[in-house]
Amino acid sequence: MTVGTGAGLDTADMVLNIGPQHPSTHGVLRLKLKLDGERVVECEPIVGYMHRGAEKLFEVRDYRQIIMLANRHDWLSAFSNELGVALAVERLMGIEVPERATWLRMALAELNRALNHLMFLGSYPLEIGAITPMFYAFRERETLQAVMEEVSGGRIHYMFNRVGGLKEEVPAGWTKRVREAVAAVRRRLPDLDRLIRKNDIFMARTVGVGVLTAADAAAYGASGPVARASGLDFDVRRDEPYLYYDQLEFPVVTRQAGDCHSRFEVLLDQTYVSLDLVEACLDRVDRIGGPVNVRLPKVVKAPEGHTYAWTENPLGVNGYYLVSRGEKTPWRLKLRTASYANVQALATLIPGCLVPDLIAILGSMFFVVGDIDK
Repeated sequence: MTVGTGAGLDTADMVLNIGPQHPSTHGVLRLKLKLDGERVVECEPIVGYMHRGAEKLFEVRDYRQIIMLANRHDWLSAFSNELGVALAVERLMGIEVPERATWLRMALAELNRALNHLMFLGSYPLEIGAITPMFYAFRERETLQAVMEEVSGGRIHYMFNRVGGLKEEVPAGWTKRVREAVAAVRRRLPDLDRLIRKNDIFMARTVGVGVLTAADAAAYGASGPVARASGLDFDVRRDEPYLYYDQLEFPVVTRQAGDCHSRFEVLLDQTYVSLDLVEACLDRVDRIGGPVNVRLPKVVKAPEGHTYAWTENPLGVNGYYLVSRGEKTPWRLKLRTASYANVQALATLIPGCLVPDLIAILGSMFFVVGDIDK
């Protein structure tokens, strides 16, 4: 496309690629951009560079093995990924999970949510030039990571969920150590908050930039912090409760502006809420005894049929559509992942922005590319 300048010179729109390997893409994502000077006029997200065929692999792995595969698509939310698959299989098999296991699952899921959010709270400012928040965020991550590692043996891929409950009972004194870790993080998190939330430079880069309207968020199927920052007041934990979330009261953090700063604020404030939920769940765990799993046959076979389970993962709504033909492997397990839907909105968000704002917008969408490509 050529554009006349009126001075006898013709210029051409520039086509620019961001990625497929770029620090702000959190994986192998490519954005094909068309520029008019410094302004982006068209954006095409191109995915598939990391595709691992997880959904086909599910069909040749038994119900114990698929948890390991599902663990990995959003590598910052491994426990939550496992949980969704376990819930779908348990629903199809009619398994009632012990009460203690359910409260422990909720505590671990909220710890995982806080860990996910802290990663982005550190990496997002880093992408637009602020180095110090990364050190604060990782200090808190390591504090929580220590108790997750103690209970599961893993730092990233926990593999602690099982069909029917959890792998094993938590170590003696673990709930006390979690409380101490949560208290330490809650005490120090305001350091990060004061450093970045109202920072003049950070606000200049994010306020009013990359506005996603509520209508566009809904049209693209966006969910989680990205959608709630645009005013979509929806949280599966409250609106379609699973586990025992209906027994707890907690605020759903929303904003109305829909810009980069609102998305960051939602993530930050949700971290405080998750810390509160961890403590509420541990209160129940300490009062309830009993097993943390149910005894399963040597070969687990789900009865013929289909079911759909969805969870409020750290990055948004994850859905698990499971179809069984009565065998020891799923006939089909379809993943509906949060990042895939959220990244679609970039095609609407980015056109019209300036190149310097591009990374600020991209980083604020809080996605993991493995969660897109599966």
